Amino acid sequence: MSKTVGRLLAESLIAHDVDKIWMVPGESFLGLTDALTEAPEVQLVVCRHEGGAGFMAVADGRMQGGRAGVLLVSRGPGLSNAMVALHTAFHDATPLVVLCGQVERRDFGRLALQEQNYSKFLSDVTKDVIEVNEPEQASEAIARAFHLAESGTAGPVAVILPEDIFDEPAEVPMAKPRPRVFGGAREEDLDRLATMLAAAERPLIWAGGALANASMETLAELRQLAEQWVLPVSPTHRRPQLFDSTHPNYGGYMGIRVPKDLVAEMKKADLLVALGERITDSVSQSYSFPTAPDPQLPLVQVWPDANEIGRVFNVALGIAAEPAAVIRTLLRRGAPANAAKRQGWVTGLNAIHNRLMAPDWESMPDGVNFAAVCVEIGKHLAPDAVVSSDAGNFSSFIHRYIGFRPGQNFLSSVVGAMGSGVPMAVAASLRCPGRQAVAFCGDGGALMTGNEIATAMQYGGTPIIIISDNKRYGTIGMHHEVRYPNRPYENAVKLTNPDFADWGRVFGAEGISIRSEAEVEAGIARAFAVKDRPVVVHVHTSAEQMSAWRRRGAVRIHG
Repeated sequence: MSKTVGRLLAESLIAHDVDKIWMVPGESFLGLTDALTEAPEVQLVVCRHEGGAGFMAVADGRMQGGRAGVLLVSRGPGLSNAMVALHTAFHDATPLVVLCGQVERRDFGRLALQEQNYSKFLSDVTKDVIEVNEPEQASEAIARAFHLAESGTAGPVAVILPEDIFDEPAEVPMAKPRPRVFGGAREEDLDRLATMLAAAERPLIWAGGALANASMETLAELRQLAEQWVLPVSPTHRRPQLFDSTHPNYGGYMGIRVPKDLVAEMKKADLLVALGERITDSVSQSYSFPTAPDPQLPLVQVWPDANEIGRVFNVALGIAAEPAAVIRTLLRRGAPANAAKRQGWVTGLNAIHNRLMAPDWESMPDGVNFAAVCVEIGKHLAPDAVVSSDAGNFSSFIHRYIGFRPGQNFLSSVVGAMGSGVPMAVAASLRCPGRQAVAFCGDGGALMTGNEIATAMQYGGTPIIIISDNKRYGTIGMHHEVRYPNRPYENAVKLTNPDFADWGRVFGAEGISIRSEAEVEAGIARAFAVKDRPVVVHVHTSAEQMSAWRRRGAVRIHG
């Protein structure tokens, strides 16, 4: 019996160590799923919506140390539903391989059912679109897709597979996985970096996305570098786990809208080293620190892809290399003799950080201050906990009141896509059974992809889902208030929600309601005590406390 393209693709995926494919079934790729029934090494995780499946595939890649997650979707509406995940992976530099069905080759260009030109459709949210129209190129396309997705600036790569190609004979060898290629720093650039760090009185180190999948060994080396060279380290937006928040060299979290007193102190820096940070508008505080295109201080950017360095900012020094290699090189060189001169600078930044992290909050008249919930959850998080966060103002409480550390994993959409929280926690729970997986969601995002609780139930996942319900799109309400003060905006943001605890029970999850601060301690303890099924914690939160840093009608205290 001759080998078909479908079986060749299945063998190629196995060769790339793919053991889970996140998907919503579709008739355009039945030939592949049929072949995969004979491949027990690969689990097809059937999800409830392509948006949820896409977020799961993105999270799965992050949970595997930066290996590409795999998403399988049908043509047209299927891929369109998954676009939010591709957008996330592209902006987040997260490797993702998307396998997408297509109409039969004989119907190309006829506007057949669900036909699209995917090279055009995906041109702005993928690194490449590989259309497989010849059976002999099917396995080669898989090898190329993984190589591109995981190399340089990682990102999504789409492989387009016509419906009629899977049953075609494919008497060609399987294309073997391609070894990942790593860029290296020039010796003279490392010399210059060491000289710049030695001369700096007030250097600042940002640890960013290219370290998101770093090993514990690399993160320990980063800590050693901070200690020996006397450097403050600031994890960047959605990367809080890269440096221990209780360490004396922690320089403050460089997230979106950093509090004014912290960013004011940071702006006194005389050298900024963006170690694996792409430097987006969120991290740079809307391109004000550093200023674009010409920074107000010397900027060193370390990133695995030379094409990314200098794309926005005029850097004083660019190093196209893995940040882990740069860290190790600096450690081998040894700290400068005068490194202790920076101790006051490091201590001052850390003091501001500790003051901002203090577990202080005010009770609100209209619901639970979400700070109380986050402080309590922080007491229960395991050293290897996985935390996912949806987009919204509620997430500011996470970063203000929960101290993260290496060994934990933080999953989110850096680009701010709503709907990532639940599916990412479900993926983490399925990838690492028994490991804590905690999702934080707002009431808006929870109902976008919360139906993936059904996927958790189907495959034995046990995420804890914390829903902050203030009955509105709270972030948008805050922006209304800031831009158009004293103007009504409720009708543009208000929501009517179910009882989320009951909603969770319908799926088979444990449902817990928290209506007052007096219920927080017992409610959170009960949630973490459940080990055999998902948990939904419905927190009736204050709308007056708009974020961790702002109350309605109050003066802003963040940048």
